[in-house]
Amino acid sequence: MGRIDYLAMKTNEDTAALLNSDFNELKIAAKNLINHATKLGGVAFGTSFLEWVSSFAAIYLLILDRTNWRTNMLTSLLVPYIFLSMPSVVFHFLRGDVGKWIAFIAVVLRLFFPRHFPDWLEMPGSLILLLVVSPHFFAHTLRDHWVGVAICLAIGCYLLQEHVRATGGFRNSFTQSHGISNTLGIILLLVFPIWTLLTRVVI
Repeated sequence: MGRIDYLAMKTNEDTAALLNSDFNELKIAAKNLINHATKLGGVAFGTSFLEWVSSFAAIYLLILDRTNWRTNMLTSLLVPYIFLSMPSVVFHFLRGDVGKWIAFIAVVLRLFFPRHFPDWLEMPGSLILLLVVSPHFFAHTLRDHWVGVAICLAIGCYLLQEHVRATGGFRNSFTQSHGISNTLGIILLLVFPIWTLLTRVVI
């Protein structure tokens, strides 16, 4: 009788130990799930936030072009950068009927009323046309692929080195008139593609 009670007690202890072990593993798995979900959510938020920042920086530099750079090639490079880095919400909104109406009005003004179409609208008009008429490969596949991010990084690096060369050195780019605003704007262009590439490599 005593042996039976001993075996029953031993079985209960083993069962309790197994259950405690299982519960501990479940706790560890739950903590890992929460940590990973938080990490991924933070990465997604950071990527989305930097998309907005880079797009505003590119638009800001596009506006400054008429008062500082005077280089058509540099200005034109901002258009594909905005196209590739624009937040999805704004991109799909402008790619719909709203963008089509804006593009239609811009084309009509440019063709039939050229005097009422100012020069500073040429780049924004080109961007709207690019958003509306771009094929699915460029509008979705390339934008969502690492190649599109790499193109943004290449554009940002090229603009930075051209700006530094034009100002006579990296130190002068922070001291000359309007140099700080242009330099910071170009640096902001680099943050989004670098962050995105790093998160894709790490995650």
